[in-house]
Amino acid sequence: MGIVAVLMLPLLLLGISGLLFIYQEASRLWSKSAVQNKVVVITDAISGLGKECARVFHGGGARLVLCGKNWEGLESLYATLTSVADPSKQTFTPKLVFLDLSDISCVQDVAKEVLDCYGCVDILINNASVKVKGPAHKISLELDKKIMDANYFGPITFTKVLLPNMISRRTGQIVLVNNIQAKFGIPFRTAYAASKHAVMGFFDCLRAEVEEYDVVVSTVSPTFIRSYHANPEQRNWESSICKFFCRKLAYGVHPVEVAEEVMRTVRRKKQEVFMANPIPKAAVFIRTFFPEFFFAVVACGVKEKLSVPEEG
Repeated sequence: MGIVAVLMLPLLLLGISGLLFIYQEASRLWSKSAVQNKVVVITDAISGLGKECARVFHGGGARLVLCGKNWEGLESLYATLTSVADPSKQTFTPKLVFLDLSDISCVQDVAKEVLDCYGCVDILINNASVKVKGPAHKISLELDKKIMDANYFGPITFTKVLLPNMISRRTGQIVLVNNIQAKFGIPFRTAYAASKHAVMGFFDCLRAEVEEYDVVVSTVSPTFIRSYHANPEQRNWESSICKFFCRKLAYGVHPVEVAEEVMRTVRRKKQEVFMANPIPKAAVFIRTFFPEFFFAVVACGVKEKLSVPEEG
């Protein structure tokens, strides 16, 4: 009996592996079929994540409207997508729209131009984001306003123009790619964290408002999205708090992983996704239930940074 069990174990493991492989492949194909013929708008499509989202949704047969503030970058992405398209699968030529979300005066007109591309929008992926780092007292109020325009007022203005079309058709999905800093603030990123808190609050409220119209609002929040080849830098000021969570935040999530998660979020119509390893998740828990401890740990890291002389 023991010998039979030993012989059966490899076969059992092989069978489980086969079932997992079949499930993953079926899930991947299902994800792509969920966006077939859908009109998908991606903002900041020329960023690392924007390009990966364009690749995933284009491969799934979506009718893409790619938005970005660099026309050469958009044309380069267009050439890449059309050159790698599989002739055996139905794909659609992407449409390109110049959009700078920080220029609020033009956002409404551009959103109407996006609607004119196909007459409707099925899925909107709000991906654009601008970052700034520095002590709060050294960041000008003008720069604070620019960050809020790009990360808050731009996306919500763009969404508000497209939203009535979704409501009237009683279908649609809005995906906000946000950041862990919508959950808690990290020192020296005051303007960025404030904009992420604000935009998260807006879309959380919007989710409840549009549910009765069968419009889905989803948020995908990674720790942060790293570049393709960048290695995380180790800074002296992080040494005291890295034991808890900040060191883990430095590793971020690859754009490919986030793009695949965005596709899964669209397919499953998930409302909120938090992409992080256990350390940042623990930080959110501590911030919620033990705020004084959390603030003390973060302040400790700031004091250490201020006590370390900077080169140059």
